[in-house]
Amino acid sequence: MSLTRHLSRGRDLARTAGDHAADMFAPLTLLGRGLRHHADWARKQWAATPGERRGPTLFLTAAVALGIFLLPHGLLFALIALMASAAWAGRRPKAAADPEPDVADVKLSALYAALTPYLAGPDDMSPLYSFDGQYKTAFAGWEFDADGRLTALEIAYPPYFTDTEPAARARIEQVVQGKAGRAREYRFDWDEESNRLRVTALAPLATDIAAQLFVTAPGEIVLGFTDALGSSRTIPVNQAGSTAQQPPVVWRVGPRSAEPHLLALGSGGSGTSTLLRSIALQALQLGDLVVIDGAGTGEHACLVNRPGVHTVETSLHGAVAALEWAAKETERRLALLTAARQSGIAAPEDTTRPLWLLLDHPTELSELAQAEGRTDPQDLLEVPLRHGRAARVTVVVAEDVEALDRLRPAVRAATRAKVVLGPTSPDLGRAALGAALDITPAAHTPAGRGYARIGTAAPVRLQVPATVDPLDEDAPAPLRDAVIALLPHRDTRTEAAAPAAPPSPVDRAEQLVAELGDQLSKEPGGVRPRPAW
Repeated sequence: MSLTRHLSRGRDLARTAGDHAADMFAPLTLLGRGLRHHADWARKQWAATPGERRGPTLFLTAAVALGIFLLPHGLLFALIALMASAAWAGRRPKAAADPEPDVADVKLSALYAALTPYLAGPDDMSPLYSFDGQYKTAFAGWEFDADGRLTALEIAYPPYFTDTEPAARARIEQVVQGKAGRAREYRFDWDEESNRLRVTALAPLATDIAAQLFVTAPGEIVLGFTDALGSSRTIPVNQAGSTAQQPPVVWRVGPRSAEPHLLALGSGGSGTSTLLRSIALQALQLGDLVVIDGAGTGEHACLVNRPGVHTVETSLHGAVAALEWAAKETERRLALLTAARQSGIAAPEDTTRPLWLLLDHPTELSELAQAEGRTDPQDLLEVPLRHGRAARVTVVVAEDVEALDRLRPAVRAATRAKVVLGPTSPDLGRAALGAALDITPAAHTPAGRGYARIGTAAPVRLQVPATVDPLDEDAPAPLRDAVIALLPHRDTRTEAAAPAAPPSPVDRAEQLVAELGDQLSKEPGGVRPRPAW
């Protein structure tokens, strides 16, 4: 056996013997500690006794000792009492519990240490951040909730930090969110003039708002709901059986809108189909629909054969035919509206009724068309996207976020209203919305949760109303009933006999153009009058 093993075994034996000896002599140690306490007490009492009282004190003590000695078994009882008293006095008092550490000291110190490698400068003579520094020199105005989670914090950073670079900002925001908790969203307000960063934890948005008729003006579509900072107004909604005021994210469409078309991006199960159903139920109140389900999952089967729904197509052949008709319809409307404006007469009614083109995952049909050598459905969207605002045609495209590069440049450029749903990284948010997010998304988000950007406005948080598929038996019954109540129904018991078949759009267009030509020919001199406006 080697010397090292001998020494190790000897240390183990010595440690074991010491433990046994401590257990064996623990009572004697306890009594000795108590007797020492008694001796110290007696000495202090004797030192505190005045000189003229010491004699009577000694006489009284001697008398008590003599009485104990004369009593039967007095010495034994006195010894037992002394030992019991010594044992009681010799016990170790319980150590006082350590005070609970201040949550600010623990969490802010950790955050300060995490930010130091990114914000410390080696040549800074008076650094705000150093490896032996204190967080109180750089942090101010912190707040914590009842659960000890950070809700607000103001962070000072050195002037040489590159706060104008998105990558540098994203790195700091990621560190702050990691230390404060990834289960919540945080808004970051960078004050570049005073080198301050204000962090605010955002409350979760309401997820219990079902599909319903919203109080809006004509041409307004409620995409979802946000927080008080994301909207300048509130609308009454039915929430959990009661009426509440919620701030909506409103998208305005029509000829006066600067963002006539919308692009919604998201991953699987993020809620893009739910957003399309919510828009369809609102658009059916005053317009007509053409639905293209490129994924072919049947998410929009509830719209089949509904009043106001021209068609719901899932095949490539049907989608191409429907979009070809939509392109010709856009041109027809544009021609009639232009002629009506030039002649100063009212536009035909069928040209002013809004037409909505809803496309769910069109890139899947594009890949199929490319494989078969047929027309790409996205190419047929160029006319509705370019002239849709003037012709009252609105295009809504929902696509997987990973297929963003497969969308045509015309689609990405014309859809100025943008929505991204599901987990979002800073780079993804910038690519999908066209602007940097000042909010860091939470690690886990419910369905229909994301961000919206209308035109050039700042991105806002978004929670889409719970518009489930009414044909999905796994969906909650109250949510299914809410959608069914909004679907247009056709009651055959009260409908009159079917009228004669209306003229085709082409015949109708030729008839209107002929009428406009007759009116123009009746003007004196053949001069076309200028509109009153």
